[in-house]
Amino acid sequence: MTDLTTSPQLDLMSADELRSQLFAGSEKAQFQLLQTLTQGGETVWDVLMEFLLKQQSHPPSVVEGKVYQILYTAHPNSEKVSTFLQTHFPTGIVPLKSEAGIDYIPLQKLLAEQNFLEADKLSLQNLCELAGASALQRKWLYFSEIERFPTTDLHTLDALWRIHSEGKFGYSIQRELWLGVNKNWDKLWPKIGWRTGRNWTRYPQGFTWDLTAPKGHLPLSNQLRGVRVIEALLSHPAWLKS
Repeated sequence: MTDLTTSPQLDLMSADELRSQLFAGSEKAQFQLLQTLTQGGETVWDVLMEFLLKQQSHPPSVVEGKVYQILYTAHPNSEKVSTFLQTHFPTGIVPLKSEAGIDYIPLQKLLAEQNFLEADKLSLQNLCELAGASALQRKWLYFSEIERFPTTDLHTLDALWRIHSEGKFGYSIQRELWLGVNKNWDKLWPKIGWRTGRNWTRYPQGFTWDLTAPKGHLPLSNQLRGVRVIEALLSHPAWLKS
């Protein structure tokens, strides 16, 4: 029998009340509730596992991402949670589709661990894989290579970043901000924390590798060679609504 006192957040809330608020609330209310449940406890985990199973047939949202994050953090301390994740979500909650045959499981793992620095490095490697052997060898991209990137792979990369960052990071997020400043790069760079005044943010120590970063801060794109690569990436047809 589950102990309702295992989590201090449940002192004033029963499991049924938690379930009701999580399952029936608006996305904003769900997210606000989840922010208070990060310490978990068996009752919390039971309800969160039930919630993920119910939502499994739908594309994941940032709410499901937050639920998964809480459970992923908890799994080393709970055999039940660990077994649940291995059984129902062995590769995470984001479908890891790839037209290029790329294995996105290592990136999913880094993002689930909130290891954004290593995830950023691996994302660049994955983009170079999409571009081909020459890009992999040189470890950077030509803008002309990007138009050939499969939409499926860009959607997977973007979804992994969005879902595991509470909706703060990802190429589609950067595109949204870019369009919001009328494609003005000089306005975008300080907005996403890549430049302060005339000074570019220094890599890696100047960047913020956690969720306190500005919206759109990650993943990075090297601006030393100009804006043509990131412009091609943010202009890719993958982001156009059908």
